[in-house]
Amino acid sequence: MTPAEYPLTPSDSENRPIGYVVGGGLKANLFVRLTVPAHEVQEGGFVVLESGKWQFYGLVTDLQLGAVDPRYAELQNAIRLAEPVSRLLAAQTLYTNLEVLPALMLERGPEPGTPEYVEWRASLEEEPRPLPIKTVPAHHAVARLANKGDVAEIFGDPAEKGKFEIGRTREQDHPVCIDLNKFVQRSSGIFGATGTGKSFLTRIILAGLIHHNAASVLVLDMHNEYGFDDTSSDTGKSVLGLKSKFPARVRVVGLGRDTKIRNHMPDFHLEINESDIQPEDIELLTRELNLKETTPTTLEALVQYFGPQNWFHEFRKMVVGSVIETEDGKKIPADDSVAHWARQAGVNDFAAEGLRSKLSRVFNRRYIIPNDPGNPAPINSLREVIESLKAGKDIVLSFGDFDSDLDYLLVSNLLTRKIREAWEEMTNEFRSEGKKEPRPLVIAVEEAHKILNREMASQTTFSTIAREMRKYYVTLLIIDQRPSQIYDEVMSQLGTRVSGWLGDENDIGAVLSGLAGRDALRGMLARLQPKEEVLLLGWGVPMPILVRSRRYDDAFWQQLLGKDDRMTDAQAMKDLGF
Repeated sequence: MTPAEYPLTPSDSENRPIGYVVGGGLKANLFVRLTVPAHEVQEGGFVVLESGKWQFYGLVTDLQLGAVDPRYAELQNAIRLAEPVSRLLAAQTLYTNLEVLPALMLERGPEPGTPEYVEWRASLEEEPRPLPIKTVPAHHAVARLANKGDVAEIFGDPAEKGKFEIGRTREQDHPVCIDLNKFVQRSSGIFGATGTGKSFLTRIILAGLIHHNAASVLVLDMHNEYGFDDTSSDTGKSVLGLKSKFPARVRVVGLGRDTKIRNHMPDFHLEINESDIQPEDIELLTRELNLKETTPTTLEALVQYFGPQNWFHEFRKMVVGSVIETEDGKKIPADDSVAHWARQAGVNDFAAEGLRSKLSRVFNRRYIIPNDPGNPAPINSLREVIESLKAGKDIVLSFGDFDSDLDYLLVSNLLTRKIREAWEEMTNEFRSEGKKEPRPLVIAVEEAHKILNREMASQTTFSTIAREMRKYYVTLLIIDQRPSQIYDEVMSQLGTRVSGWLGDENDIGAVLSGLAGRDALRGMLARLQPKEEVLLLGWGVPMPILVRSRRYDDAFWQQLLGKDDRMTDAQAMKDLGF
């Protein structure tokens, strides 16, 4: 059947064919001959191929112009022939092929209403479900754009529990959902070049997680964007914070005593006791402080000499270069000097003094408070963060004025180390003693390449969480504009990836690493609109799909929370099971 003879207008206009399969394969993708104008289909379109009792789902990755003979494409027939003749000639000799990346297949069975269909349905033990692609449709299988039912079949209905609408298909504006329960089971990433709306998309996903009670959320908010209301740098309009819409669920925590966030007082302040800091927290700062290779040896000597609870406090008190003069005129290290301790501990004087000098930047951080032996039960704000997360609250940790890489690296790694210990303990008690199952926890990490790059990933708790902690109910949500700078072992562990436009070829390759069909998706990712268009990939979605992301505006909140677009205390308690 030729394109001109192919039926184009069935009674259901939404299901009208757009073409038919003319070739291809699983590895080389499928080719569909278009029978509608090329402008009606775009790269990234979600298409359905109907072949016998099977239905195939795929993504348009390319459109290619062709001709039955190159001469017909080279000659401008419209100039030399009458319009009706030119149009008929073009219809017979020129065509457009779609290249389709096949992703899923679903058994539909015989024609509905027939005895064979009734018999087939009776033989099923469960409803047919989409399966990974294992074969190809037949030649001339009908192709059409996915309708609302097709999209819901694959991605779920927004009305279903745990399904969260993240955007809509570009051509037909059908809602596309992610499965939040699957989303939190593995670490995930949100990527995009600067200015593509990563922060807005992150707010949308975090709001979905909080509203659907899919997990507790800890946001490491380096730039103070997510807790209280902010102002958009692009439009100058107000941007609502999570605390404004979820006042009963979200607790904003400020780093350091008396810290204010956007002129608001946080729910409480986070301070770190000296006894909480361990050598591994300092070793993480090797690049930031330009520490030497002798640092681990010196730190180990400090722990051995003073104990794991007191080494930081004692080292903080020591003085570099302090000397006393003996009766015979010799100068020796004073009792409070670094050199005096180093000689007693058998450590090189210069190595110890060099480390003490470089750690001055850490010792001077106001949010690190001394151990207080006079108060046997000091308020432990670090413990309060962890207990809030256990209880189902959501925490936005705002760094306030402490916005240097040093603060971000030190505090975020120390906090996640404590979280890892707590969730591992809860999981082991659940599995061995039958205690309460731990609540899933998602840790949102901005500027992820600073702590998950190749040099530092092996030293951070974040890398361990990405690799191992999903079995302990803890996963990461990393937000970054340079995914190529994140250690590839960490990238390989990301389940769901949500990516906006990326201009760098290395960044595109990093986002697609380890995924089937990455070569076909590479060009699509590079040609996304700079704002609002995103590509969904991986664990949380059944197949790759390009969507127009939701806008973070009043309409979003009304759709999510209803007319009274603030979650009340009563709603929050009900969600948490009280």
